[in-house]
This record gives sequence, structure tokens and C-alpha cells, in this order.
Amino acid sequence: MLNAIFDFLCSLVALIPMECMKMRFMQEAFLGVLLLAPLTAAAGIQVVNFRMAFFSDAIGHSVFAGVAIGLLLSISPQWSMPITALLVGAGIMLMKRCSKLSSDTVIGVFYSAVAAAGLALISRNPNVARDMQTFLYGDILTVTRGEIVYLFLLSAAFYLFEFFAFNKLMIIGLDEKLARAHRIPAALYEYVYVGLLALIVIVAVRAAGVLLVTALLIVPSAAARNLASSAGKMFFLAMATGLFSGIAGLLLSAQESVNASSGAMIVLAASAVFLASLLFQKKG
Repeated sequence: MLNAIFDFLCSLVALIPMECMKMRFMQEAFLGVLLLAPLTAAAGIQVVNFRMAFFSDAIGHSVFAGVAIGLLLSISPQWSMPITALLVGAGIMLMKRCSKLSSDTVIGVFYSAVAAAGLALISRNPNVARDMQTFLYGDILTVTRGEIVYLFLLSAAFYLFEFFAFNKLMIIGLDEKLARAHRIPAALYEYVYVGLLALIVIVAVRAAGVLLVTALLIVPSAAARNLASSAGKMFFLAMATGLFSGIAGLLLSAQESVNASSGAMIVLAASAVFLASLLFQKKG
């Protein structure tokens, strides 16, 4: 049943009048982009709102530690990476809530510790160090059917959470005292959001790599913030920007005249939209 659904969706993608879309791996990469690009853009709204721009870097670098820990404990990286990311995300939120330090400072501490721990573990195994380039640069063209299914389920969970929590999260980001006055359980919403965000970042690393994963979250949201007149419009504009950038970047990267990394082209496309939004904002 699942294979039949994939075959049908890929046949629809193959209707795109471009030679590159006749190849099966490009069709599956296109499906992956359709799910991932708007998801990271939507998730980035609260990243901007909570001033957690470096959070994705800390989670992204936990990939190194996750892979190394998985190998040491004979656990598949498919499990060790998200578990490590969830622990790092929960640790950041716990320290943020239990200390007087700013979000950036807490994230900076975890970023340094996780990156150092990952590099220390990887340096002990040269074979693992060579494989880490996959996570540094990412490649959406290697997305598997299992990962697309995971992306679909993660997207459904995130959008359902946002449906109920979006306004509450915006209030929490604006003023936590105001949130408490409205009897909003800020800690619960923040922990759930951070957990979902950590899982989204881990998946996004596959597409753009550790070096560019933050851009997938921040750039579309920043562009939407320039253009939107309300928080609700910002949410949908960010998703539209992410979707456009994802499709444009993927298709451009497949052209012989470009022949560049798909993740890099997606980020460049989003950056072009951001620059255009600045010009539009200036005119307005």
C-alpha cells in the first residue's frame, strides 16, 4: 500500500516538464522538499520569537555526538541522533528556566560542550570522522522513503501542536509573566516545542548539513517578518517562502549549468527572497 502511494506521488512529480524530474531519486527528493522546507520555515518563527537563533546549531552539532555514542553503544544512529538531540534540547530549556542566564548564553554553553564532546568521540575513530562529511554538508538527494514517511508524521505532529499552541507560544515569547497571568503553562509548551524542534533540526541536517541548517529555520521566517502584518500571516508567509525556496533550490541545483549542492541552493533561494522582502519593506 505504501509503495503504491509513493509510486503515485512520484508519477505526479514526474509530470514536471524538466528532464531532471524523470529520475526517481529526484522525484523522492522533491517529495522530501515539499515536506521539509515549509516545516523548517514554520518552526523557525518561534526560533526568532524566542531569540534562539543558535539553538539549531547546538542541536545540529549534537549529530556528531549522537553518531559517536550510537557506535560506542552499538545503537543505530537513526535512534542515537534524535535521542541525543532531544536530551540536548531539554537540557538547554532546563538550564534556561533554572538560571538567570540569557537564552543565547545557555545555548552557547551547550553548543560548545556538545561540539567538543562529539569531536572528541569522533577523533578516536578515523572511519567515523570520514563519514561525518555527510552531516556537514547534507544531501536531500539521498532521502529515503522511510525518512519521507518520518517527515510526514513529524510534520503532522508539529502542525497539530502549532494549531493549538501558536498564540500561546507567541505570548510566552513576548512576556512569560503575561503568559502566567493568562494561566498558560509556559514550561510545558516550551518543552514540547523544543522537543519537536530538535527532531526537525536532525532531519534538516540531512538536507542542508550542519553548516546551513540554521538558515532553513531563520531566513524564511525573517523574510516573512518583513512582509507580514500579523503573526498569523507571518506563519503562512514563512511556509510559502520555505516551499518556494525549497523547490527553486532543488530544481536549480539539478541544472548542468549550476551543478551545485541542493542544500546550498535552497538557502541561496531563501536569501534572495529575504533580500527582495527588504526592498519591498523599504518601498512600503
